[in-house]
Amino acid sequence: MLDNASARRTVAHLVDPVARFLIRAKVTPDAITWFGCAATIAISATFLAQGDFLVGAILFAIFSAIDLLDGTMARMLGTSGPWGAFLDSTLDRVSDAAVICAICYFYLNQQSAQSSLVVGAGVVALVMALLTSYARAKAESLNATCKIGIAERAERNLIIWFGLMISAFVTDVMPQVFVLLAILSTITVIQRILFVRKQLVA
Repeated sequence: MLDNASARRTVAHLVDPVARFLIRAKVTPDAITWFGCAATIAISATFLAQGDFLVGAILFAIFSAIDLLDGTMARMLGTSGPWGAFLDSTLDRVSDAAVICAICYFYLNQQSAQSSLVVGAGVVALVMALLTSYARAKAESLNATCKIGIAERAERNLIIWFGLMISAFVTDVMPQVFVLLAILSTITVIQRILFVRKQLVA
């Protein structure tokens, strides 16, 4: 739903110099993709799973920017292609799962009244997030387009980030955030199914 192309143009003046520096340092786009995924897993296990939402949210925001770096570097090097897109998309799913599972793990260990709600909503949100990605991949393999949805990855990450920050500074809202995430992700899957059906059913 967010205009990711416009967002990338807006931050290009910050991302481009870093990308050029990394290229001069002989760092490859693939290495950045792997590093971003590994960093997200480490942040999730070290901070989010322990309930340290403030530090986790700050680091989550910083390392999410790596999503922009690898693609920018590949374009500068002229190496953009199917492999990079495949690797980036695959590791994005790993990162998404790490964040949601880490937060579920924290609440599960709290054994509070909210634990079941968070875990249940988290499972639904994660499954629907994976289906959102799969629906687009399958649609494109059938020569259909599927770049729509109320809650694509950028929106989901923003929802989680805002939830973590509010929980750190004001009051715990992650149970409600996960319910919202589950609902919006489910709507997104339904939107994609209906959108692709219009293209493929004569």
